[in-house]
Amino acid sequence: MRRALVLTLAAASIATAVSAQTPQPLSLKDAERQALDNNPTIRAGRYTALAATEGIREARSVYFPTTFGSFTAAGAQDGTRIAAGSLNNPTILDRFAAGFSVSQLVTDFGRTSALVQSSTLNADSRQKDIDVRKADVLLGVDRAYFEALRAQAVLTVAQQTVDARKLVADQVGALANSGLKSSLDASFAQVNLGEAQLLLVQAQNDVEASYAGLAAALGSPQSTAYQLMDEPSPPAPPDDGAALVAEAMRDRPDVAAARLQNESAQRFAVAERDLWLPAISFVGAAGFTPYHQVGLTDRYSAAGVNVTIPVLNGNLFAARRAEASFRAQAEDQSERDLENRVARDVRVAWLAARTAYQRLDLTSQLLAQASSALELAEGRYNLGLSSIVELTQAQLNKTSAEIAQATAKYEYQARMSALRYQTGELK
Repeated sequence: MRRALVLTLAAASIATAVSAQTPQPLSLKDAERQALDNNPTIRAGRYTALAATEGIREARSVYFPTTFGSFTAAGAQDGTRIAAGSLNNPTILDRFAAGFSVSQLVTDFGRTSALVQSSTLNADSRQKDIDVRKADVLLGVDRAYFEALRAQAVLTVAQQTVDARKLVADQVGALANSGLKSSLDASFAQVNLGEAQLLLVQAQNDVEASYAGLAAALGSPQSTAYQLMDEPSPPAPPDDGAALVAEAMRDRPDVAAARLQNESAQRFAVAERDLWLPAISFVGAAGFTPYHQVGLTDRYSAAGVNVTIPVLNGNLFAARRAEASFRAQAEDQSERDLENRVARDVRVAWLAARTAYQRLDLTSQLLAQASSALELAEGRYNLGLSSIVELTQAQLNKTSAEIAQATAKYEYQARMSALRYQTGELK
């Protein structure tokens, strides 16, 4: 009796703490939208994608002319010539000059084009990474949401169980006091009530824990009590798992990102191979010399064409080409590995969803049978045809069946959400 009183007080205190918070209405769509707005990983992905987009501008900058201005002042002793440090023997002339120089690439025979394509594909891959992060966030929100719904349903079952068993315990206690039932029956009824109160305490704790998990999934540091809206049960999972695998290969953002990254590595390998090709550029310079030594003019200008042909560089270009080629091969193998893992995950998620769907009917049948058995057990006990043990066992079976049904309902919804994630539909 003392233990039952302690459990009752504990349950009442937790219930008071829960009820003290005003539940916040929240639907699944609202939860998903709030998570997408608040989650920092998505914002980090957007910044990474913006940085990759700047890489395209960097690669394209070679197509535009490079212009810079210069101011030069020089003075030297009469007859000074640079005699060491180079093969020529230039003369330094006293002067002060200002001017500008222009350099424009004419062609490098496709290397810059390959670099631009590689940067573009890499930026597209980073955009797909944003979709990957969104799908991860949505999956986490859906799991937390359905877990909170399950915890709330179990709490309702636990509260109803406590009420029902308390009524039986009060009735049996009154009959025992009147000598119509034995004190053993009253003790069994109190034990049964204590077990129900233990279940209630655990269910209330699970609800609070599910609120904390849902708040974290929403990107909020504060745990809040939610009034969650029940979601309609999704249709049965499809019968063809192969079609789901094909859908995942087509729609999964991480698969698309891996393919783009592979193509980007291939184009970069082509660009590194083209290092050996010549580069042709136009160069020009113009300016004026307000102060100069005798023999120089007040203005100057010059233009020309420069052809750069690589000859020897200590195998630098060969090593860069080999490195890029190996990295491209590694990206290709990584893409194949990802596709294999995606096919496996889709099949596993499909099987789990089918099993969860089958459990819906089984748990409904189980609850109907347990409810019928409890009614018979109550009638037999009231007529004195059975013991309290049979009644308590029937009550336990019904409680277990109710919890199993609530768990099966929300587990199926969570499994279908996971299947949508694996096929790329959750975005």
